[in-house]
Amino acid sequence: MQDSPGGDARIALDLVLTVRHDGHGGVADDLADPAGLAAWVRARPGLVPDADGADLAAVREVRAAARALFARAVRPGEPSSADAARLLPVPEALRRLNEAAARTPTVPVLHWSDAGAPVVRTAPASGTRRPDLTAVLARAVIGFLAGPDRERLRACHAPRCVRYFLKDHPRQEWCKPSCGNRARVARHQRRRGPAAGPLL
Repeated sequence: MQDSPGGDARIALDLVLTVRHDGHGGVADDLADPAGLAAWVRARPGLVPDADGADLAAVREVRAAARALFARAVRPGEPSSADAARLLPVPEALRRLNEAAARTPTVPVLHWSDAGAPVVRTAPASGTRRPDLTAVLARAVIGFLAGPDRERLRACHAPRCVRYFLKDHPRQEWCKPSCGNRARVARHQRRRGPAAGPLL
């Protein structure tokens, strides 16, 4: 079993997983409108700053960049089927991500308690407004892609799944048990031939 993912990995994965299977053979987008973004942010108190409707397009751009770079990270494996036909070129994804990360300038701030070692955290530069949601998300994606959890990133290739996940153990092939079940059923159906009927 691997350690649980760090904060950057959790935020980056949560953002990318707002594109998901809709349960009917298609793809759903949890960030399709400002209400979806607001609900997503409310479900992560303390992890990401508040959002408003003006953030939606920028957040969706960061997500598109993240999904393109996740696809690169899982190579030589295939990307998520939701992305395969419409990935941003890597240089464009990098540009979007880096520009979004720069939306809120930050400075390093040293913290040093009597009982511990020095710790450096970032804080908004003086004179800047509250942390920008898009910048926070972009920085989380950058932190994840530059960190050790990236090596565990995989795309789930169970039928109808479009998720990315972190591989927890060497034999893990799917993002969750239900995807493993669908993949086994599909494999069984293929072995039996076309007369076997549709997948569950």
